[in-house]
Order: sequence, then C-alpha cells, then structure tokens
Amino acid sequence: MPGLRSLPGLRASPPAFLVLLLVLPGGSAAAPGAGQELEPGSRSAAAAARVALHYRNFQAASLGGLRALGQVRKATLKDIPESGHKYYLQFSTEDYRTGENAGSCLATVLYPKKRSPPVVSIQCSHTKDQKEIQEEDNRLYQRIRHQTKPITGNNIPDSYGNIEPALEPVWALAVAGSSSIMWEKSTETLSYFLAQVKSVKQWIRKDDFVEFDYTVLLHEMPTQEIISCHMRLTWLPGHPLKVKHFCASESHSMEEASGAESGSAAGPSAEKGANF
Repeated sequence: MPGLRSLPGLRASPPAFLVLLLVLPGGSAAAPGAGQELEPGSRSAAAAARVALHYRNFQAASLGGLRALGQVRKATLKDIPESGHKYYLQFSTEDYRTGENAGSCLATVLYPKKRSPPVVSIQCSHTKDQKEIQEEDNRLYQRIRHQTKPITGNNIPDSYGNIEPALEPVWALAVAGSSSIMWEKSTETLSYFLAQVKSVKQWIRKDDFVEFDYTVLLHEMPTQEIISCHMRLTWLPGHPLKVKHFCASESHSMEEASGAESGSAAGPSAEKGANF
C-alpha cells in the first residue's frame, strides 16, 4: 500500500527498551494474569499494533515524526469482563517515509464491547530527539506557508506510487489527519490503511494555522472495500491536530476530533523524522 511499509524494524538500544518495560502493567508487554499468547505475525496482532500507531500519529500532530509498523515482537490477548478484548503489544516501528528504524513501542489496545473507538495506551523509544522533530515540523510548515498560491492536488500518490515533492508535506498531513479516522473506525475485525488522497484544497487563513479540505480513500481490511472520507484539517506545529470528517458509510454530519481531547492515553515520545 503506498506510504505504508512493513519492512522488519531494528531493535531499540537496551537502555531505552528497559525504560519502556516499566510503562505498562506487569513491567512487560504481556498481560498481567491469564492471557492468550498470540503469534507475533498474526493478523490480529498486527492490526492492533497499527491501531496504536494510528492513535499515536494523530496525537503527536507531527509531520516529521510519523511512524509505520515494523515487526510485532510479542502480543497477548486478554478478555476483560464487561469491557472487551485487550491486546498487550511490543513492536518495532519505522520512519513512515524512509523505512528506517524509528524505535520500539509498548502499547495496549482495548476494543470496547460498546460502539466506541479503541482505547489506546502507547509508549515509544526514539532514534531522534524532540528538538530535531520540531525543526523538521517547522521546515515542512514553512514549505506550506511560503507557497505563492493555495495548494491543490489530486491522486496523491499517483498510479505509480509517486508523490510530487511540492505535495509531500500535504501527503504527510493527510497521513496524520486520516490516522484519527482510521483509529476511530477500527474494530477487532476491521482495520484501515490510507490508500490515496483523491483531492486536496488549501484554505487561506488570517492566523498562523494551515487548513485543508481532503477527500481520502481508505482501504478496509479484510473486506477490501475502499471507503471515501471527507476531511477538514487544521494544523500548526506545537498544537493539537484538529480534524472534522465524514465518510461515505456514515451520516453526513461532520465528526470532530482533536489531539488534545481524546479519551485514550499516549505517553511522551520522540520519533525519527522524515526528510521530505
């Protein structure tokens, strides 16, 4: 799938990994008490890890810190009475664009029995410090702001998987924003990938935020359905990403999400930035 990689990741350094072991209950990625060990290569384990990364990519609101799944190393499933199925995960991650090692993560993902987004907790090690990530975000932000006319585009990437250099920051914003939609829509049996930005249009604002209207195509697994979603996105480095959206399979009232208002919990992390 364009923009999403599944290359094997490299292990984090031992000190960072040992710190991560203190984050989740029981001091490891395994569920405390009785739980079912899953094959790390199973579809359900990989899907849950991607849900955690969708949530993290949206919450981080960082174009330079986007991550993709590398390898699931350990996965445990536990049935939480009255709540749902909870996955305890340990996995490697990669820079979303380059595929380079971006550090390891520990996460829990609870799929509630009631109809609501998965509840995610995630902590990640890093291969690049936060200052470098912020500098990358600011560089990409300035590329958007310094355009001589509003940015528009269609079919990103194209049928050959190519993205015009001028549209790479716009694609990165689409990845971050659509991560909110994919996290919210995911269930234990359905997962999502960003397939393509069908169209994008920039709105000129008088303040410092940048704002875009997107139509994005999501690939639903395992049904193989293509879901069309409209997304209005606003972003400023150092601020929560704000996304309003509706999808073809939903009602046409815009649903709003903000990285500062989500019910899940993501811990501090710094990630390897993309060199757009």
